[in-house]
Parts: sequence; structure tokens; C-alpha cells
Amino acid sequence: MNYTRMVIEKEAPEEYGYDRIRFNLSESSIADQKLSDIGLSLPDLTLFYGEHRGDKELRALIAAQDTGISPDDVLVTAGAAGALFIISTALLSASDHLVVVRPNYATNIETPRAIGCAIGFVDLAFEEGFAIGIDRVKAAMRPNTKLISVTCPHNPTGTMMDRADLDALVTLAEANGCHILVDETYRDLSYGRRLPSAASLSTKAISVSSLSKAFGIPGIRIGWLATRDAALQETFLAAKEQIGICGSVIDEGIARGMMERRDAFLARLLPEMAKRRDIVQAWIDREPLVDWVRPEGGVVGFPRLNVDAGFDLDRFYVDLLENHGTYVGPGHWFEMGKRFFRVGFGWPAEAELRGGLEAISATLRQ
Repeated sequence: MNYTRMVIEKEAPEEYGYDRIRFNLSESSIADQKLSDIGLSLPDLTLFYGEHRGDKELRALIAAQDTGISPDDVLVTAGAAGALFIISTALLSASDHLVVVRPNYATNIETPRAIGCAIGFVDLAFEEGFAIGIDRVKAAMRPNTKLISVTCPHNPTGTMMDRADLDALVTLAEANGCHILVDETYRDLSYGRRLPSAASLSTKAISVSSLSKAFGIPGIRIGWLATRDAALQETFLAAKEQIGICGSVIDEGIARGMMERRDAFLARLLPEMAKRRDIVQAWIDREPLVDWVRPEGGVVGFPRLNVDAGFDLDRFYVDLLENHGTYVGPGHWFEMGKRFFRVGFGWPAEAELRGGLEAISATLRQ
């Protein structure tokens, strides 16, 4: 393994310092929740080694979201990041090949790179609405392709595949004897249609999700992976046991409480997040120097600056932060050009979101 720090983590707001940011539009989750916000308190638990696969009741609550998924198909991990690490290190080697739809969450790229795995990228285009082209994924595959990696709803654009594309990707993986990984972290924040979990469709599909983004509790570090391939699940379990044996029984107890409140929580959350998305849309509609592909899920979008070649993009980001205290996720976090940036509309309060958007406009005109 050849570890290199991910740029998105080196420049994360918690590393830069929250006290130095006035309008934080760089976050990719809803606002951080307190236990009291969601009606929970710390359970009086015996602090023993928990079940290695994760709390049985928690796994049952996760599995119940999709027909065809059982609690035994679910492995609880240290966030979605832990699940992605387990999948990459269990499936990939330096002699293998991976197809990644880009832009993508950094762990989906950097962990395979640390292994030395060859990567074929399928780059999404703004002009095409960041749509996944199944033919381009197919063309990127090699005889030694072990894994296809996508996110849906997509991070950082918020776009979504339709069911036909998801089915086509699953069929492609099956036909080529490889696996497809779908990072579904934002699936519960879908505006309108909600796709089934990929793992429910095929033994060649692996789903990953967490409680960090859509539920605002990243501090408990609870995520999971799901696969109906029992032998592969045993390999993933072996990896988890070698990394940390089991998860925290406190974290899993809190996660169980959140999942029991899941439906009521989302019923309140989704209308508010749709309103936030509309706030960004209204700003873009009156800001000629910025455009985006309207997100269909999640709480992030990936606007593009409509500026000419002489515009000093480096200076723009410096001025935006230093003079206006506004932080966004610049394109290089996702191996994209400087004209792009990720804007998170779910984490800041509404007034802070509006303030940050107006700061972007002011900086563009300075």
C-alpha cells in the first residue's frame, strides 16, 4: 500500500479550522445533529465486543429497506469510507483493473491507487448533464477489470441514473464476471424517484451507504456494505476483523435508534432540503456567471463558473475565503478543472447559505 493523503481531506473545513470560515458551503452532508435533536440519549450499554458483522437489530433495520436483502447480507463498517476501503483491498490487486466514473468521492480512487491497481476513468461531462454513458463504461473495461465504481445519487453533482442505466451496469458486470460497486450514501435524499439498492438486484452488485450524509451523524462513524454473495461477504468480514474486529457498541446503539426513527426524520428533512436546492437554483437563475446541473438527490451540487480564459481562478478562491469567509469545494478535490466547485446546501443554516451564495457573486465581480 502506498498511502497519500487525499486533497479533499487535507483541505477539509475541520482541518482548515471552522473558526476561520463564516459561510461554510463545502460540507457534503446535512447539518450535524445532536442526540437531543433526534430524541436520543446514550444507552446504558455493556461495553463488550460487539457482533463482528454489526448489531443484529441494526442490520435488520438496514436490510428492511429493500426487498431481497437480508440482515446477513449487511456488514456494518466504520462509515462508508471503511466500507470502500474493505471492498478495494479485498477485491483489487496491482494486477487488476478498475473502472471509475469520475468525478467521484476520493476514496473510490485513492485507495485503489494506493494498492497499485490500474484505473480506467469514464469522465462525466457538464454539457451532457453529467449522465453516465453505459457504452463508455463498456469501452473502458479490460479482460482484467474486477470492479466498476459509481455513485448514485452522484457526489459531487447530485445527478442520478435512471433504473434502466442501473440495470444495464449490473448486466455489464454480470456479463464480464466482475463486480459493480454503487456508493448509495445519498439514496435516502432522492427528490422524487428512489432507486433500489444495487445489491438487491444481483450477487455481482455491492452497495455502500452510511448515516453520515443524509442523517447528519458522521461522528458515530457508522456505514455499511451489502452484498448477496455469501462467500464475498465472508471475505469482507475477514477484512473488517483484521482492521478492528468489530464496531463500537455505543455507535451502533445510536445508529439503531436513528434507523428506528428513519422514516419520520426523512419526512421532515426532505422538504427542507428541496427548499434549499431551490434557493441555490434561484441564485443561479439570476447569476449569469454560474450554472449547474440541477441535483436530483443529495445535498450537493457542482456548479461551473462561466468566466473567460483570462479570469484568475486561483485568486477567486483565495479572495472568496480570505475576504468573504466563504468556503466551497474546489474542482481539484475531484480531479476536475478550477471552473467547477462543489456547493453544499444542506449543512449551513438558510441565512448562511444565502450569505455564501451572495459572497460568491460579489467575489466574481471584484
